[in-house]
Order: sequence, then C-alpha cells, then structure tokens
Amino acid sequence: MEQKARILVVDDEERIRRLIRMYLEREDYEIDEAEDGDTALKMALENHYECILLDIMMPGKDGVEVCKEIREKKTTPVIMLTAKGEESNRVQGFEVGTDDYIVKPFSPREVVLRVKALLRRSGTSNFAGKENSTKDMLEFPHLIIDNDAHRVLADGIEVGLTPKEYELLHFLAKSPDKVFDREQLLKEVWKYEFFGDLRTVDTHVKRLREKLNKVSKNAAKMVVTVWGVGYKFEVAND
Repeated sequence: MEQKARILVVDDEERIRRLIRMYLEREDYEIDEAEDGDTALKMALENHYECILLDIMMPGKDGVEVCKEIREKKTTPVIMLTAKGEESNRVQGFEVGTDDYIVKPFSPREVVLRVKALLRRSGTSNFAGKENSTKDMLEFPHLIIDNDAHRVLADGIEVGLTPKEYELLHFLAKSPDKVFDREQLLKEVWKYEFFGDLRTVDTHVKRLREKLNKVSKNAAKMVVTVWGVGYKFEVAND
C-alpha cells in the first residue's frame, strides 16, 4: 500500500487552513496544521513532511524566520503563502530558502497544482507520479546528479539540497561552460511569476557552494562566478 505524502499547513486563519486541508485531502495527502510560527517550527523539526505550506505574516515567529530555522536543519520543500503587496517579504523568503510562493487570495486548485509540482521537482516520486523509463543522470569528476532520484553525490557522498538548490545546480550542469546572468536564472529556475531581487540568485549559489564544499571542495569549485555577468558550471579537469 502506497504511503500518503504528509503536508504541514501553517496559517493563523482557521478558514484558510480548513480550505487548503479540504482540497489537499481530496488528493489523498495527509495534512497536519499549525496556527503560529513557534508551533510550526516545532512540528517541522520533530516530524517528517514532504512539503510545508507556510504563511508569512503570523503571531510570534513569522514565516521567513520559521523557514530560516528549518533550513538550518532540514531541506523540506517550503511554499510560502503571501498577501499581495508583500514583495519584500517574498524576496526575504527566497533568500532564506523558500522553494515557491503563492499570493493570497489564491485558488485552492492552484495550491494543489503547486504542491504536486513541488513534490515532482523534489523527487518525491512515490507521491508525484514520476514517469521516467530511462536513467536521467549527469556524471562529472567529483559530482553525480541523479535526476531520477533528485540526488546529488559529491565524491560519492550524498549532499542534502533543497528543491530550489537542486534545480539551480541541475540547470547549470546541463550546460557546462555556458554563462547565465542572474535574470536568466531567475526566469529559468524561479519560474512562478517571480521577477525580484537578483540577490536571491547570489544567496542560493552561496548556499549551494557551502553545502558542496562541506563534502567536496572540488565539487564546490564547479559552480563558478563570472564577475560582472553571472554564473556557470565548469567541469574539473583533474
């Protein structure tokens, strides 16, 4: 029997939690709820979730702070819920590791589609209906990117990346030595209506390098800054 994907819905408004819960349960997801940031953080760290839907504006810790603290310990995919006009908050969210965002008021159907897309991109194949029949893998000296399993191995050791960090690395690695500016990366990696602060790209590149560097300095060096232009993936020659 296939296990249900478990999702944490965090919002201080009960009607929003109830609405999201109703639509996600129709899709056979298992839903937990939290009404404030402190409770959400405790639940997120103590339990395993395939995805967290996280409101930005809440009593106590706000969504940005909760996401930041989750990212210090876990790579759980996070979708931020934001009100219109909170662009600066959305930028902050991306900078601390949010994978996607949905603007209120939203269609419940949009929430379902975004959750499914994120589970697909994060490689939660048991829940997302993945349909690969051939092996999709990029292999380089010191680095293997297994796109079927959404796993990254640096010198044989698995590196824990968030879905967005993984997407960024995979996108760059598909075109070795090609330089992409920040606007291109925002468009290709942050696809959903986001045309925001270019620092978001820099922050994710920095975090990606740090995680690779903890495992393999050679792998980390493959993500290269082209000063004044952007970033590229450079294959090591040794």
